[in-house]
Amino acid sequence: AIKPRFAPWVDIMARIEGPVVWQTQRLFVADWMAQTGEDIAAVLDAPVPVMQAGFPALAFGTGPGISANAIPDVVTLALAAALREVVISTPYFVPTLALAEQIRSAALRGVAVILILPARNDSRFVALASRSGWASLLRAGVAIHEYRPGLLHAKTLTVDGALAMIGSANLDRRSFDLNFENNLLIADPLTAAAIRARQMTYVADSSTVRRAEVEGWSLLRRLMHDLAATISPVL
Repeated sequence: AIKPRFAPWVDIMARIEGPVVWQTQRLFVADWMAQTGEDIAAVLDAPVPVMQAGFPALAFGTGPGISANAIPDVVTLALAAALREVVISTPYFVPTLALAEQIRSAALRGVAVILILPARNDSRFVALASRSGWASLLRAGVAIHEYRPGLLHAKTLTVDGALAMIGSANLDRRSFDLNFENNLLIADPLTAAAIRARQMTYVADSSTVRRAEVEGWSLLRRLMHDLAATISPVL
């Protein structure tokens, strides 16, 4: 159950059709067979529908020992390819050093990088660890917004209004290294625009984090953030 002080729980969903559904089904079958030992491969024998229209999409899964670096690698490549704008929302933001540096690099070369995080997080340690890197991100020009109405749980990424990613993975070490996650990468301007429009509603309901405010945090507060960051691999 959602704790009242974190309500409403804000998420995003999409209905998909076509061959990418088969990709998603294959991820399910692989996970089911690995965990139960039950052979349900016949589920995949149904012919993949041929779509007369549509756009490229890729469903991909990650987990311990299964494409463990897929999420940070995809996000890193998306950031490297960005020309104008990257918008990211995630409830749990504890990136690897490489991913944090790629976010900074995108901002430093002039890409508008917008990061939307919940102001109230149901994981206190994640919230503390997340803030340990804010100062360096803000100095690089990353815009950080804290969503106020409730727990923003939507994991979204849009790049230049043409590429989008949604799914279960957070930008944290647990999603990268420990959890089993499924994500969908979409190359379609109309769909990306719709997701970006939703992201902008999050921004509208957020407060902007100011660099001067973060740099004015007390030594004790900064030490708390840094201490939480040292255990980020298990968060």
